[in-house]
Amino acid sequence: MPQKKTSILFLLLNIIFFNFASAQKVSEVDKIVAKYPKSFASTEKLADKIENDFDSDYDRARAIYSWIAFNIKYDFNTFLNPPRTQGFRYSSEAEKQRKIKQINDNLIQKTFTSKKAVCEGFTALYQHLASLMGIKCEIIRGDSKISVRDIGRKTTSSNHAWNMVLIDKKWRLVDVTWGQGYYDSSKGRMVNDFNPVYFDTDPDYFFAKHFPDSGTFSGERLSKDDFLNGPLIYNKTIEFDYKIKSPESGLIEAKRGDRITFEIKNISKSNQVFYLNKYNKPVKIQNPKEKRGGLEFQILYDNNVGEYITIFVDTNSIVSFKFVSK
Repeated sequence: MPQKKTSILFLLLNIIFFNFASAQKVSEVDKIVAKYPKSFASTEKLADKIENDFDSDYDRARAIYSWIAFNIKYDFNTFLNPPRTQGFRYSSEAEKQRKIKQINDNLIQKTFTSKKAVCEGFTALYQHLASLMGIKCEIIRGDSKISVRDIGRKTTSSNHAWNMVLIDKKWRLVDVTWGQGYYDSSKGRMVNDFNPVYFDTDPDYFFAKHFPDSGTFSGERLSKDDFLNGPLIYNKTIEFDYKIKSPESGLIEAKRGDRITFEIKNISKSNQVFYLNKYNKPVKIQNPKEKRGGLEFQILYDNNVGEYITIFVDTNSIVSFKFVSK
């Protein structure tokens, strides 16, 4: 499922302020892969090229991510109008597995040749290319958190897919679907904008926006409540390691007149910090205090604040919360 720019009315200025994509931390691997042809005769040819150009599994896994993100577009029309589930008959387990493999192979080839897919195609192609290079890779299905409306949802759903790759005895989290770009609701179309933050993402950030159907990662159980009720974070939060210390929950119980304390790590008074009120006007944070490597500040929950509030740092959306009346 693609990330979407929030389209709630109180954020009508998202064209100006919402910068979800980031191409700041482009690695040397990305620069090399950016010069690759957009098309190869086969997936094997692409895998051979990557293996010859890079020595480590880590760089090869990154190169797969980069090439797919640079060249495969999200098929938003298919997302809106998904095809019917493809059924088949079988008389044995062996026949069943052969037919499943054929369906998967067809998906990989279609993604590779058409240069467009939804998350299933992105993840299948990523896993296939990794396997050609002997890199262990799995496809994980689960839920995604992409909108302020997702804050405080009651249940999870299986609406997205991503990958895990095993490198140096450690599982790395990869979401190449989100790496290729985002959906801009103001323009009504997908925007291709390479984003490296979803390769080998810190699990704390990754699982703030993803929740696997299994509810586990590397044998450890994840908190569904933390995922459903946590604040919504954005790409710049991950890129600049803006840790949200307070409030811990994305649901802020308050009554009009309350002052809510916020604390965000790795920002300072030199940063411009503000939020949009319900009239879409930016409100600068007043009297912030530098504290423990970040900023602490308060926002008055008055009649000028809407149901949701999003904190911005230097024009980039960082975190959103939902107010719940006491």
